[in-house]
Amino acid sequence: MQKDWYEIKTNDSWAIFKIMSEFVNGYESMAKIGPCISVFGSARTQPSNKYYQLAVKVSKLLGERGYGVITGGGPGIMEAGNKGAQEGGGKSVGLNIDLPFEQQGNPYIDADSNLVFDYFFVRKVIFVKYAQGFVVLPGGFGTMDELFEALTLIQTKKISRKPVVLIGKAYWQGLFDWIKATMLADGNISEEDLNFFTIVDTEHEAINYIDDFFKTHALTPNF
Repeated sequence: MQKDWYEIKTNDSWAIFKIMSEFVNGYESMAKIGPCISVFGSARTQPSNKYYQLAVKVSKLLGERGYGVITGGGPGIMEAGNKGAQEGGGKSVGLNIDLPFEQQGNPYIDADSNLVFDYFFVRKVIFVKYAQGFVVLPGGFGTMDELFEALTLIQTKKISRKPVVLIGKAYWQGLFDWIKATMLADGNISEEDLNFFTIVDTEHEAINYIDDFFKTHALTPNF
């Protein structure tokens, strides 16, 4: 006789302890990291790509200004972010995710700042909790997930306002146009929500936006 669904025992409850351990390890490792900016972008971007080079440049400028750089720890834009951070003398943090493809730790992460996660949602909490702002370069579904997670938390005031900079007008403008023409027009967001991010083309525009933001906003005391 087949058991009813509520009689079937699973190991799901035990997974809570593994999840807790990832949070504890992440919090303990990041607690004294200092002010950082999270840099998002595709793992598939090659070093010859202009956006890889832009990620290096903007991350180097961030490092020179005293910010650490947090990336997903893998190749592509993530590698570029960590490389730039080290070139600029900033802390270089990698939040790796255990995947069957694509993801490997890049060689530009500081030895004491290379964390590995099994759960995407735990990793995203660390991305947001320990970031003073977000620099987003072209990417795929994962990049979009991270971008809209940050925007949603800012919109709902679950986190304080932070600068969100999208680099690459040619890549992002179509998305912005759709957000304005469809989301806003249908009343699913407010006009003021469009101010939660900016789109730029150069590393200097990105840095200027972040610098200007912190002329009127304090760093978040999460470090």
